[in-house]
Amino acid sequence: MHVKRPTLAIAAIAAVAAGLVASTSVGATTAPPSEGSGAEGGDCEIADVPIGAALSLTGAAAAYGESQQRGLELARDELNERGGVTYDLRIEDDATEPTQGITVFEGFVSDGVAAIIGPTLSNGAMQADPVAQDAGVPVLGISNTAAGVTDIGDFVFRDSLTEGAVIPQTIEAAASTLGIESVVVMYANDDAFTQSGYDAFAAALEEQGIEVLDTLTFSKGDSDFRTLLTEAQDAEPDALVVSALIEAAIPLVSQAREIGLEVPIIGGNGFNSPQLMADAGEAAEGVVVGAAWNSTSDNPENQAFLEAYRAAYDAEPDQFAAQAYTGLYLIDAAIQSTCSIDPVELRDSLAGLADVPTPLGSFSFDENRDAVHPAVVQIVEDGAFAVLASGSDGADGSETAASAPAGTEPSTTS
Repeated sequence: MHVKRPTLAIAAIAAVAAGLVASTSVGATTAPPSEGSGAEGGDCEIADVPIGAALSLTGAAAAYGESQQRGLELARDELNERGGVTYDLRIEDDATEPTQGITVFEGFVSDGVAAIIGPTLSNGAMQADPVAQDAGVPVLGISNTAAGVTDIGDFVFRDSLTEGAVIPQTIEAAASTLGIESVVVMYANDDAFTQSGYDAFAAALEEQGIEVLDTLTFSKGDSDFRTLLTEAQDAEPDALVVSALIEAAIPLVSQAREIGLEVPIIGGNGFNSPQLMADAGEAAEGVVVGAAWNSTSDNPENQAFLEAYRAAYDAEPDQFAAQAYTGLYLIDAAIQSTCSIDPVELRDSLAGLADVPTPLGSFSFDENRDAVHPAVVQIVEDGAFAVLASGSDGADGSETAASAPAGTEPSTTS
């Protein structure tokens, strides 16, 4: 479906790509999809660049994958409407299963895609990304936050801030604004993403001098947490710190309030979905979670994205949509910079992106191909995410600036 929508986002972000291309004088101006060529003055033309996207459209992470699909399709429609370099976006469901993700990646490699976006979860990335690395195909994670993902190899990138970048800011902001001195930690110990979140929480709590009264573990498929929550309640913490996917986060938060555990709950990246408020309702009030994006950001690229998304879907975007949308624009900026889809040149072009204006803020890749941009700490108020504190640099979480809650738009990441 192609929907007419405002073109502000095209102008705002494509200008970056044009500037990159204009600074590169390398000859020819056209190329078929399977070859690369140079461009000058932003005059690059490559038709139907094949891009694969492995998303969790069914299974436990489907709430995230649906948003990602919308963000990617919006970006594709805008870029194709602009012309010059156009995209053949091929979206496949990984069913939230790492083995299915491997199959999807293998299919994309066999089809000769220029780049792969996804998969949705870090668990899937750990299994599927080596397929792209071994084939020499650039892969861009748009929601992978676990430690070690980009260690897979030099063709692996992500535009999602790591748990290690966001969680220290979350704990610092929560401690300073809510007066937290002791916590009970809970996490799913059978998932790479939630394990990585736990590791980041443990380090951040130690850094802030916050006492951990107890650490309780569960499986990612669990849905009854009352026994563990009663154990946590008996420890009398100032807050509960939880690393879990959204499927577990919703009943955990709901059951905590049911048994009378009213202390603040600080969630990891898996909490970062509007589904938390929709399904947990009043129980979600006061939940604190760090994020890579909040709709209240007034940068021009974000405002253009919000306007375009609302026009296309008659709905509000979340962080998954924003990161996915940004991801395809980053690939476009890299392609425009050399007018090439040669995999090695595209990898090098992606690695060279710096200070790109995006809905996520000014975006760069660091030397490890990880995202560098501002982070934000949020609290659920009146059924929506509001800003508790925003990161000053977004790179290492070393500074935060407290602010009053701002706005009521939902946001997310995984």
